[in-house]
This record gives sequence, structure tokens and C-alpha cells, in this order.
Amino acid sequence: MGLLMINGEPDNADSGFIMKRKHKPNGGVANAVSPNGRRHGGFTLIELLVVMAIIAILLTIAAPKYFNSLDRSRETVLRQDLNVMRDAIDKFNSDTGQYPEDLAELVEKRYLRAIPVDPLTDSADTWVAVPPPDGGTGVYDVRSGSADQAKDETSYGAW
Repeated sequence: MGLLMINGEPDNADSGFIMKRKHKPNGGVANAVSPNGRRHGGFTLIELLVVMAIIAILLTIAAPKYFNSLDRSRETVLRQDLNVMRDAIDKFNSDTGQYPEDLAELVEKRYLRAIPVDPLTDSADTWVAVPPPDGGTGVYDVRSGSADQAKDETSYGAW
């Protein structure tokens, strides 16, 4: 049997075919040296600028959609909070025959676990209590304390 050469080295194995590979210390990719002695590792300034320009273009497309979705979610949370508090006020009125003196009474009597945080003002203290239309006392309705306008051009305070 003749001598088999693999990668310039003789194969001395008696059985089977063993292939030897020569490994370069760092995979032969980074810090390669050209014939003129210059190192070629990393990215050029132009490549970095192109990548940054692409990222900037993608952000200009995505950022407005992201902030619009945040506004829509705040409006949805506000509507849900108002519905929950109004339902608790109605249940309190059905059970006691009168309206609660304030929102804290709904928590004390366990109609609400806690007064929700207004998603627009980030505070539980900015809810506006509306008295009954017949001139009685108590909280007949509740509204947001925000002076901002919704996407449909209505005031949050009018919801």
C-alpha cells in the first residue's frame, strides 16, 4: 500500500482514513495581514456610517408608531378605570341608597381594592368627583383630572 499524504503530511495510520486539519490561532478571520503589512481587522468608517444610517431610518419609521400605541393604551386603560369606578359607585348606591362621600369610601367598604392610578396624570389623587345632578352630596360620577385631549379631539375630562 502506498503512502497517503494529507495536508502535506504523511498518514501513518494503519486502519481507516484520518484527516488532519491545520488550525489558525484565531480562525483566520480577524487581524489578517495583507502583503503590504497593513492589518485588516474590524470595520471601516464608511461601513459603520452606513449601518448607523440604516438604523436611523428604521427608528424614524418605528418611533411614531410606538408612541401612538402608548397613547392608545393609556386611553384604553383610562376608559377601563372609569368603567370600573362607575360600576362600583352604582353598586354602592344600589346597596346603601346614597352615593359615597369620596372615592376612599369605596375602598373602605370594599367596592374597590384600591383607587386606580389615572394613566394620564400618573396619580390616584387627580380624579375629579362629580356630585349628583339633583344637588345631593357624594360622588355621582368620576372623571380624569387631565386637561389633555384624546385622539378623537375630546377632552379626557369629558369622558
